[in-house]
Amino acid sequence: MKNVPMRTCVICRNVREKRDLLRIVRVPEGGMQVDPTGKMNGRGAYICRSGECLKSVKDMKKLATALSVQANKESLDELMQDIQIKLGTINRQGE
Repeated sequence: MKNVPMRTCVICRNVREKRDLLRIVRVPEGGMQVDPTGKMNGRGAYICRSGECLKSVKDMKKLATALSVQANKESLDELMQDIQIKLGTINRQGE
């Protein structure tokens, strides 16, 4: 039986299969970026792909804390838009 990698969502703290979560990485410039492949270099944190964990910028501050990144409202809004774009692309490819 193959071992399935498990990860914890930094927002809701639920443990899920790695493929069911979205990885966000800290980039060298000090910001955050969506990693749809799950293979980018750098410190990463995982969040659920469901809308519940992506609802507010307040929750995104938990993500910034997990990645040890200083984030302002504009950078968090930009990240949320990037997540929505990536999720839309990922969901269409999976259909």
